Amino acid sequence: MRKNLKSYSSIFFDFDGVIKDSVEIKSIAFGQLFIEFGGDVYKRVRTHHEKNGGMSRFEKLPLYLRWAEQKPSLQLIDEYAIKFSQLVKKKVVDSAWVDGVFDYLKDNYNVQQFFLVTATPQKEIEEILYQLKIIDYFKQIIGSPTTKSEAIMRLSSRHKINPDKAVMIGDSQSDYKAALDNNINFILRKTELNTKLQHELNCIMIDNFL
Repeated sequence: MRKNLKSYSSIFFDFDGVIKDSVEIKSIAFGQLFIEFGGDVYKRVRTHHEKNGGMSRFEKLPLYLRWAEQKPSLQLIDEYAIKFSQLVKKKVVDSAWVDGVFDYLKDNYNVQQFFLVTATPQKEIEEILYQLKIIDYFKQIIGSPTTKSEAIMRLSSRHKINPDKAVMIGDSQSDYKAALDNNINFILRKTELNTKLQHELNCIMIDNFL
């Protein structure tokens, strides 16, 4: 696996499910936000998040609020976004690393270009990476509200990246689409939450970075 990765000069990483095993943490948090609206809403919210891990919370929250029969005003969306951030930030920092990823980043950031593209809001992901002491391993970090497709396009242009020598490592449909939109290679990190995607895609798939 590592030998294959080293054939790329530029690697775009997703965060949740690729660097940290934190997708389920966010699923639980979304559920907690909406549990007061009943078991059906709670289950629907968690199921949707788990199937759409790469989607921004600012796209999900209006949808979930409508399911809860709440008017998704900008103020209410912001209130729920703040509550969500407070619920997950420390838990994400404390969550398990995907096996081998920390060592791969530390050992290779000087010989390859590493970029992080994520649906987590920009300020929040920067704070998380700083606490994890890996922020300096990435040449550039782009979070929400920029989409992953747009982020890769901007980074590729700015850093004059050869698409044949670039790869996106992700765990969701949105990660795959971002790679496809930019004509770069894609590697799927397999999790229990993306088994359907594993059957649909024809690409390299990994369990971890060992």
